[in-house]
Amino acid sequence: MQSRGELVTEPEVCVIIAARNAARTIAVAIASALREPEVGEVVVVDDASTDDTAKVARAADDGSGRLSVIRLDVNGGPSFARNAAIASSKSPFISILDADDFFLEGRFRELFASADWDFAADNIMMIRDDAATDVSKITAPRFSADPEFLDFERFIEGNISSRRVQRGELGFLKPVISRAFLDRHGLRYDENLRLGEDYELYARAVACGARFKVIRSCGYGAIVRADSLSGQHKTQDLKRLADADLALLAIDSLPEGSKAMLRKHERQVRDKYRLRNFLDVKNEKGLTAAAAYALASQSNLIPIVRGVAADKLDALFRRAGFGSKQPVPPRRFLMAATSPVGEA
Repeated sequence: MQSRGELVTEPEVCVIIAARNAARTIAVAIASALREPEVGEVVVVDDASTDDTAKVARAADDGSGRLSVIRLDVNGGPSFARNAAIASSKSPFISILDADDFFLEGRFRELFASADWDFAADNIMMIRDDAATDVSKITAPRFSADPEFLDFERFIEGNISSRRVQRGELGFLKPVISRAFLDRHGLRYDENLRLGEDYELYARAVACGARFKVIRSCGYGAIVRADSLSGQHKTQDLKRLADADLALLAIDSLPEGSKAMLRKHERQVRDKYRLRNFLDVKNEKGLTAAAAYALASQSNLIPIVRGVAADKLDALFRRAGFGSKQPVPPRRFLMAATSPVGEA
């Protein structure tokens, strides 16, 4: 890694884009990565798309020789695709970019302004699909960096969501990652996960001692789509994520406070799984089978009753005109931030 405080001017970053059926958006993502002078490689992994993702990606090449496209014949999921890209790349730093997102200009200049980190993430501007007419013209407000380092407990706590609050878990962050740190600790994405794979990698890295730096200035644009693949997870994906928490709990070096927070996250994810599974059983086998599943244990019954009651109450309030589904704003930021002193 470069010396503390030294600004990176030579290409050092490999941008990894795992893509499936992303022909509509992949060119914008690639262009935003190739625009950044710190980017030495852009590796697109077409995860067995059924559209022209690979063809569109290759057509987005700027002629600099930095773009490569890998085509997978069998869908392996985002973790498998990202691990394949990491294996094929050589740069000392790795940056994940989702296929329907983009970098804001100058992103890496801000992140590489200092070198006191193993993971470095910035704020994310979350933009509603119909508000992203021309992403090349989108700019973020100038926020103070307000750097902080996440410890394990703080990171896990930042991934526990609240009902009726727009999601903003820290697992959504897209940090630049030191390859040396990953290699030193034998870390890669868990290929059993198709939900929360970023969260699991970051949590395991912080448990291994990663210096995870977060700044509030914004360099990443995320397009919020109703048909996003990340919003279409299966019931079993929730179970696998809860099981990943149990595996993290087996790390002996974690202090008890961190384990307590991890258990809280595991219970939340597990309860979501139990409710979703109850609804699946009801749809597939009928109410009697679903009731038998709910009554099989108190661990099943409590989150199912609580979840069904909350859903029914929300529906009742909406019909009565006392509440409505919280609208998605045209733009919002993952983390609250302030402008520098003296600026509006």
